[in-house]
Amino acid sequence: MAAAGSPLDVLLGAPLNHLLRANGWARESLKPYAGKTVCVRCLPFSASLRIIDSGEVTPASAGSTPDATLTVTPALLLRMATRDDTAWRGITVEGDMALAGAVNHLWRHLRWDVEEDLSRVFGDVAAHRMTGSAQAMAQWATISGENLMRSFTEYWTEERPAVAAANDLAGFAAGVDRLRDDLARLEKRISKLAAG
Repeated sequence: MAAAGSPLDVLLGAPLNHLLRANGWARESLKPYAGKTVCVRCLPFSASLRIIDSGEVTPASAGSTPDATLTVTPALLLRMATRDDTAWRGITVEGDMALAGAVNHLWRHLRWDVEEDLSRVFGDVAAHRMTGSAQAMAQWATISGENLMRSFTEYWTEERPAVAAANDLAGFAAGVDRLRDDLARLEKRISKLAAG
């Protein structure tokens, strides 16, 4: 029997199995791919996980050939972490496309029920309050980030015009179009006068 995979395989497999155990539908969706291996590469790292009969994953044997390989850039990983639905389009997929599609489906729909896990340690009421506070903080951070970006945009387009505003660019383009049309009319008049 070949040696088990890398420590990264084990590190990724444990939380993924936790999510799979909490979501029976996810295990069921992976069962048809039992025995197949998925490799996720984000150079210089890679992790290979084999799907087992229960629909869970285990580190793939060292040197095993993956059935599907997903190559991701660090920027795509960040987009995926924020659940950007368009990030999947940037992933390079090689091998079993049906297996890659199943992984994509899990990525889009598998969610961690943080409150459920916290309730086992702290109780239902405390877990509910903790997740509520975390959601409020995340919402505040999002709104603050958007406000900060609007402020920077306004500053750089209005106060210190290092960047042109969209209206200014549209006005400039319209002016260039008018100038081009006027120049064409002038050239026609000159041609008529020269001919006549």
